[in-house]
Amino acid sequence: MELSGKQGILTIAAAAALLSIGPAPLSGQWLHYPTARVPKTAGGQPNLEAPGPRAVDGHPDLSGLWRAEKNRPCPPEGCVDMEIGQEFLDFGWSLPGGLPFQPWAAALRKARMADNGKDDQTTHCLPQGVPRLHASPFLRKYVQTPGLLAILNELSTQYRQIFTDGRPMPVDPQPAWTGYSIGHWEGDTLVVHTAGLRDGQWLDRDGSPITDAAKVTERFHRLNYGRMDIEVTVDDSKAYTRPWTVTLHQFIVLNTDFVEDNCLENEKDFSHLIGK
Repeated sequence: MELSGKQGILTIAAAAALLSIGPAPLSGQWLHYPTARVPKTAGGQPNLEAPGPRAVDGHPDLSGLWRAEKNRPCPPEGCVDMEIGQEFLDFGWSLPGGLPFQPWAAALRKARMADNGKDDQTTHCLPQGVPRLHASPFLRKYVQTPGLLAILNELSTQYRQIFTDGRPMPVDPQPAWTGYSIGHWEGDTLVVHTAGLRDGQWLDRDGSPITDAAKVTERFHRLNYGRMDIEVTVDDSKAYTRPWTVTLHQFIVLNTDFVEDNCLENEKDFSHLIGK
């Protein structure tokens, strides 16, 4: 079956097989164009352990091209360039006992997995949503300005806005794929509150649900030039018995950039998706 570009990584039930026929390597994107102002070691190599940059207001500058850490072992044949992290499959894999599902949510996840994930929103070229986008193997570009952090997502040329200009959370907002996000700094950590998410979204490839009742809190902390942690707390009483928290690890990507991705262009997958 011919897959339509990056859509290929989302439309086969076996993730490993998926990735082996996924998109072109990232090295083909603006090949070898050097990233500016990268700190260097005495030997002239990128010093990823160096302190992260600061913005004009003195806060840490989160700007850069970021990607989720590969926290899964490589298969015997080796890792492919789009190798995924465990949160992509199961967002709560690191929690003792897993995500604390309400009974209906556990049943829905089980049914979605049995159905090979054919109704996954991203399989159908819809946005990933919050906080799922942090686990995506695709690149994300953070652009930080006074009053705004914009997250540009390579997948399907999507974006997210986090307002840090002091505005309040909107009251009864129109539901949105990435919701409405406002942030403030606590020391060197950017704390972001998100509400107003669309109902019925998928949290991961296994089909864990997130509802319109969800309140998401993210704590972005740049550890050094090359690494950033995002602590995510989800409070969604419709789908889960209690709030839960996981931490996702991100790393900087140098000397490359986005290429345009339009998921629906030359789309050939939908008619081949099968369930049970």
